[in-house]
Amino acid sequence: MSSSNAVTTLAAADSASALAHFEASLRFETDCSDVFAAYASGTPGFVLLDVRSPTLYLQGHIPGAINLPHGKIVASKLVDYPDDTLFVTYCAGPHCNGATRGAIRLAQLGRPVKLMIGGIAGWLDEGFELANDSSEAIAPMRQD
Repeated sequence: MSSSNAVTTLAAADSASALAHFEASLRFETDCSDVFAAYASGTPGFVLLDVRSPTLYLQGHIPGAINLPHGKIVASKLVDYPDDTLFVTYCAGPHCNGATRGAIRLAQLGRPVKLMIGGIAGWLDEGFELANDSSEAIAPMRQD
């Protein structure tokens, strides 16, 4: 029972290739749920960077995140972190490439980095709360 459509026109990769691809993807990215669980453990093992503007950060950010806009990621801003510090970048969501831009800058500086897929939008979709500039948790914003 074979049909040709946009999904089936190109054959799927063999299992070994698929395994290598999907395992490799997790070396470059993480998700909101894993970041939440890591912070809940008390020892996340990474620095979470909100690479959006300071204005957006103050309106609501992931608790524990540090604001460092992607355009301002330079070596002098990272001197307080050991060279092997893992950074995780995020921005507004899948419609925003700021997290990728931040990850590129960190990689160019020789720093370990992962991107948190989903960004703020994914965080809220998971039902997690944001913090505002006074570090108070604010309820997730839902569009029902």
